[in-house]
Amino acid sequence: MKILKHPYCIKLKHYFYTNGDEEDEVYLNVVMEHVPDTLYKVMKDYMKQKINVPDMYIKLYSYQLLRSIAYIHAMGICHRDIKPQNVLVDTDKHMIKLCDFGSAK
Repeated sequence: MKILKHPYCIKLKHYFYTNGDEEDEVYLNVVMEHVPDTLYKVMKDYMKQKINVPDMYIKLYSYQLLRSIAYIHAMGICHRDIKPQNVLVDTDKHMIKLCDFGSAK
């Protein structure tokens, strides 16, 4: 995540390690930029209101997601867990951020 620098990929701000209760337990803690919603929540909110997601938002979010995937693939990274819960959305700016690189190779 340290090497990812793209407007549609989540930014790693800081990371640090903490010790667990056991002697050999070490935890990696990551601090990332804040993005308020997920694509899953946005879609669910539209479904509750019984209206379709506007076509312009679908096109905009699709474009941004595909650009982020093209970028990480160009960097030699395969995400392997793309789903609405792993796409963060700032509904004020209508920007998405691909996140959760825990399964990436």
